[in-house]
Amino acid sequence: MSDAITAYSLEVSSRLDVITEWALAGGVAEAAAAMADTLNNGGVIQSFGTGHSEAFAMEIAGRAGGLIPTSKIALRDLVLHGDRDVSALDSLEGSVLERDTGVAEELFKLSLVDPRDIFLIASNSGVNGSIVGLALAAKERGHTVIAVTSLEHTNAVEAKHPSGLRLSEIADIVIDNRAPFGDTTLEVSGGGGVGAVSSITAAYIAQLLTIETVQCLIRAGKKPPIYISANIPGGDEHNTALVGQYVGRLRREA
Repeated sequence: MSDAITAYSLEVSSRLDVITEWALAGGVAEAAAAMADTLNNGGVIQSFGTGHSEAFAMEIAGRAGGLIPTSKIALRDLVLHGDRDVSALDSLEGSVLERDTGVAEELFKLSLVDPRDIFLIASNSGVNGSIVGLALAAKERGHTVIAVTSLEHTNAVEAKHPSGLRLSEIADIVIDNRAPFGDTTLEVSGGGGVGAVSSITAAYIAQLLTIETVQCLIRAGKKPPIYISANIPGGDEHNTALVGQYVGRLRREA
């Protein structure tokens, strides 16, 4: 194993250790309780992330071992369910769309949102227009917003939304993904860096939230609505039956 790989492994494990200590000290409890309350009241967990943070939303919504009452909002919904041209999803245009402060209301109205729902929004920087805009749209409509972001990064950059706010300043509950400024952990000779960690730490946080939400439901005497793998016997039947209780409220397109 090279020195760089060893260094990266230590960076990742040390950050996951910090998150574990935070969770064991009760750090995850408030968000999990809010998510469990939403499910108990018939609501759905709405997840959203752009760029690499979309991976966080995918960890929350529609995966084996995850909660069934979860829905994923994505920028591509503007094309799939709205009237945007598919060219909007080109790599360059997609970056512009991610930073566009005007897409949030359009995206919100296209989403399958019920007044009982809670929003779980991930963004490493926490300042892009679509992220901040959707968080504001959710808050203005009375939804609880949980943010997963890098506090080190977001506090080191200027807010880009006309409101002058960051995701961390809008959310009711803020979870630090412990990623460093710029996300990378290893400097490269000649400039730049490698060894990004936000996707790893965010995925870990997503699983901690799911696990603790399930524990909250069990403690309340509820049977958690959990996906099982479609690739094991009975998986499709189990999942279809539970998904059927939320017809017209869940969205998970690739």
